[in-house]
Amino acid sequence: MSDAPVEETKPLLKVIDAHATPEEVAAIVTVLSALGGGAPAPKPARSQWAHPGRGMRAPYASGRGGWKTSGLPR
Repeated sequence: MSDAPVEETKPLLKVIDAHATPEEVAAIVTVLSALGGGAPAPKPARSQWAHPGRGMRAPYASGRGGWKTSGLPR
């Protein structure tokens, strides 16, 4: 064990009303947690399905057998 003094921390929420019901305390905690804080959520990665370059066609192959290779998968 270390000999470092233990720091006392203040509570984040203190209920002053002695007659508060658990539902009231839960409502207050819900509202305060909905206010947020911390880092914002990261942006989702862009879907490749909706990428504008997807609508571009590949150039046709020229030369001998070009018509045949134009129908092959990329």
